[in-house]
Amino acid sequence: QVQVVESGGGLVQAGGSLRLSCIASGFGLDLYNMGWFRQAPGKEREVVSCINWSGGTTYYADSVKGRFTISRDNAKNTLYLQMDSLKPEDTAMYYCARGPSVTPNRCESRVVSSWGKGTLVTISS
Repeated sequence: QVQVVESGGGLVQAGGSLRLSCIASGFGLDLYNMGWFRQAPGKEREVVSCINWSGGTTYYADSVKGRFTISRDNAKNTLYLQMDSLKPEDTAMYYCARGPSVTPNRCESRVVSSWGKGTLVTISS
């Protein structure tokens, strides 16, 4: 059964850090581009960061550039998102996604083939 499960969310103060993890099962992570998306209350889902299958291409939304770092460990079938200098506007449910289309300038969610259930990130001011 194909599954991606997020973890690592929580409540932190502004300026703090969190590291999200996404463990994949039922498929080899090394075969897929992967991404992180988020949805804040009352807002549409938006892309945060994506990485291609080899890790050689990454994309970051302008709102997180310089603060977030996406990485992957294909041997552990795990995707990560290191989030530093967190801001209250980063508060959202964060979702791991399998299979987005990734270029340095764009990450497209329309071709995502599997979504996790999300992990909640709350940043207090």
